[in-house]
Amino acid sequence: MYTVAQLIGGVWGAGGQGGELVVRDPADGSPVSTVPVATADEVGKAVEAARGVADGWAATAPAERAAALHRAADAVEAVAEELAAAVTAEMGKPLADARGGVEAGIGTLRQYAELAPVRGGRTLLGGGHTIDFMTPQPRGVVAAITPWNDPVAISCGLLGAALVTGNVVLHKPSERAPATGWLLARALDGALPAGVLSLLTGGGEVGAALAASDVDVVAHVGSSATGRAVAAAAARSGAKALLENGGSDPLVVDADVDPVWAAGQAALGAFANAGQICVAVERIYAHRDVAEDFADALVGRAEALRVGAGRDPATELGPLVDRRHRDHVHGQVTAAVAEGARLRTGGTLPDSPGAFYPATVVTDCRHEMALVRQETFGPVAPVVVVDSFSEALRCAADSPYGLAATVLTGSMSHAQRACRELPVGTVKVNAVFGGAPGGAAHPRRGSGQGYGYGPELLDEFTATKVVHIEAPGGGHW
Repeated sequence: MYTVAQLIGGVWGAGGQGGELVVRDPADGSPVSTVPVATADEVGKAVEAARGVADGWAATAPAERAAALHRAADAVEAVAEELAAAVTAEMGKPLADARGGVEAGIGTLRQYAELAPVRGGRTLLGGGHTIDFMTPQPRGVVAAITPWNDPVAISCGLLGAALVTGNVVLHKPSERAPATGWLLARALDGALPAGVLSLLTGGGEVGAALAASDVDVVAHVGSSATGRAVAAAAARSGAKALLENGGSDPLVVDADVDPVWAAGQAALGAFANAGQICVAVERIYAHRDVAEDFADALVGRAEALRVGAGRDPATELGPLVDRRHRDHVHGQVTAAVAEGARLRTGGTLPDSPGAFYPATVVTDCRHEMALVRQETFGPVAPVVVVDSFSEALRCAADSPYGLAATVLTGSMSHAQRACRELPVGTVKVNAVFGGAPGGAAHPRRGSGQGYGYGPELLDEFTATKVVHIEAPGGGHW
């Protein structure tokens, strides 16, 4: 059982007068964490305390900030197993996957520690008697509101990039993974000057108060609905909004691919982490020539997955984060079946404790169904049959989201068309996951704005100042 504490202005145990939350293990419903809830007044005090140390941290030499982030990465590595166990206990991710998320977070911290000190501005070509240049500066106070589905990797990205560029950070982890946020903050805080990082916990009301407060950047990773609320709050205050929000990522299965291989890719994309990944496969457009064989193979993949608690090493499909989310997933599936879709496997609520939901394949779907159009965020693979690659691309592009898309094809011309025409931040060809280190993308439309990852994230947390210098009176110094 984790007893979470807040960190405000360098003081652990501060605040939390808004009550208490209890987080339960999604595998069996047992209590995992007790969590204090910050009040709006405490949020204001945390922002004020952050302002008090912002100038000092901004003035710290970039190499010193980078060294502190390296120490922070060492500290996180020292508690990696404890962090992974907390992720599994709070949101159900299989332990091996949770370990992978922690390792990714540590790698991100080290990457930013290496990259930040060598970043620079630009010299401009002005007059021969002038000096003109552009220089990046910290934005000031950053509010980072992070999700539960990959809490360590995502938090390390936002916190690491913001801190190493000279900003102070107020971190609000998801109320579904607060102990993970607390353990991470403890590790980071030991490597940083007091007050540079604060931790505020609680539900959506705490995040809303933080987004509406006097901060310079609000960085949010989570649902599109919350992202819109964050953007509105930032517009009122003048803060910069950095958003990586929901998606309904398409998978296109072309006529010339092996349907069994394609089904393996689809299963990985739709069922990994029980479908609770921002770039999970949420809708599939399969060419009629291979659709039947593809669906049969996908059903076989779904039914072969070993279901169980995340702490069991044999588990391949863990529970959803909680029963409320499971109700959302099941509601979309049952609505699609009521509208004529065919349930091939899964789609039933288990008569057992926890928030488990089976890997589900739904065929005979139509593009306009909510299961296809909206984000499900669960282990569900809806299949829409198309008659051409052009139809598949047209349907894949027709979405309120713009996060990522995958195309499985043996045609280079089709791959090139997909890269040109799909209005998303990331296009993947013949692999649902993967990519070179350091990749970054701009999500579009309802999926957010600004870079969420990669070296470019460092730029998101800085403001560029243009400087023009002349000698007084047009003479010489």
